[in-house]
Amino acid sequence: MSRINEATLANGRKIPYVVTDNPPRGGMKYTYFAPDKSYVVQFFNDPSKVDINTRNRLEAIIGKYNPTIPSTSGGAIGTDERLASYFRKRFCWPTDIVIEPEFGLVSPAYPPNFFFGNNASDYIDLKGKDKKSNWFTSGNRRFLNKAELGDFRAMMQMSILLVRSIRRLHQAGLAHSDLSNNNVLIDPKSGNCVVIDIDSLVVPGLFPPEVAGTRGYIAPEVLATMELDRNDPKRRVPSSVTDLHALAVLIYEYLFFRHPLMGPKVFSTKSAEEDDFLGLGSMALFIENPNDTSNRPSSLTATIKDLGPHLEKLFLRAFVDGLHDPMRRPTAMEWERGLSRTWDLLHRCSDPSCSAGWFVLHDVHNPVCPFCGKRIKDKKIVRLKINSQVSGHPGQYRSYAELDAANNTPLFKWHTNSNIFPDEKADSSMQAYICCHNDEWYLINSKADALISPNGNPVLKGQAMKLYNGAVFRASDSDKGTLIEVSITDNI
Repeated sequence: MSRINEATLANGRKIPYVVTDNPPRGGMKYTYFAPDKSYVVQFFNDPSKVDINTRNRLEAIIGKYNPTIPSTSGGAIGTDERLASYFRKRFCWPTDIVIEPEFGLVSPAYPPNFFFGNNASDYIDLKGKDKKSNWFTSGNRRFLNKAELGDFRAMMQMSILLVRSIRRLHQAGLAHSDLSNNNVLIDPKSGNCVVIDIDSLVVPGLFPPEVAGTRGYIAPEVLATMELDRNDPKRRVPSSVTDLHALAVLIYEYLFFRHPLMGPKVFSTKSAEEDDFLGLGSMALFIENPNDTSNRPSSLTATIKDLGPHLEKLFLRAFVDGLHDPMRRPTAMEWERGLSRTWDLLHRCSDPSCSAGWFVLHDVHNPVCPFCGKRIKDKKIVRLKINSQVSGHPGQYRSYAELDAANNTPLFKWHTNSNIFPDEKADSSMQAYICCHNDEWYLINSKADALISPNGNPVLKGQAMKLYNGAVFRASDSDKGTLIEVSITDNI
């Protein structure tokens, strides 16, 4: 039987919440919902473990480290309302501390799209359950209705949003400490994700980690030294560097629906527990390690090579170079750049029955979807090679990025200006778009101020410019404007 109770916040304000007999309970807290379910009030399972350090840490997280409120309102430095609004969609960040009837937290409720609805599965009643990542990245996928699964493009988008959120945490000097499938909710239908359990964040040098992490996402060096005394200098604890291991695991799972370290190799015959401990810890081995294939499954369809050079290099750094050498792991910002560059190479699969729907077309001479094995049916493959001017050397350009073009492919400011990156601050208004008409390809200027055709004439807003193999044009007349080369390949 439920009843309404009141929580008193640290600022003296009182808010209502609904007390139930069996509230949802996690490892550290249990949860009550607001009457309108717009927020949750959470109390700790063991109040005796809440000390002054816990309170100071939570006050810092809710205040000066908070990217979801403007700095003028006490949030993180450099955060304005536009950025705060953006990150409110990416995090379920705590908003207040509760002091009565006991110590606790107030956080926003998860948006509705991160809960399963009525028809999520024909086999299991999932209504109202959180959309934790492992429902979509493991064998559990087979229980979900197809409409819930999204496609490869959606998983790429979620990867970009996730690394952007973790990059923001790390820029503030924070670490999540328990980044895992449990603490990132995903919605493949919309390509969105949200990071939760923010109250476990670590502020390095000030507030130590309270949790070691979740199986499968704990960095090998943390797992390998977990049994050492907490004060032993050889013991490794969660930090931003260990976050980078968990981040790479999540990205790999989103794109391949498998774990990067869980292969067929047996690391110990003494017990399943020791085999697991070694295989994820001191003896962890990437299933796609090019130098040691002993943990490679007998059948892998798509591999990291099918993601193109940007992501292949990052995964090798994460799971070969950096697996046991934490400082060699790619940063969240490097992942953001690699994923953004790869996003521009996405191509729709020609097979309507392909479960992935999209793939990375990194080799125009072999335009085959690695997920279904079908060659695309496009008559021509259009590729824009984007070049940036070398600083201090007018007229000299170097390769900057590539864009796979299909009908209605947009160009944004980060395609026309090399000093703009597609992050949360970027202007995402379309500058131009590519279209195909009667088997001829054109670039239509929507908004670009200084688009210049291959023959040196300005292309005014609303005008079209024909694209042909070998054409070279300026996307902008500024020093940071890009020089774009057109490649049109016959698909025969």
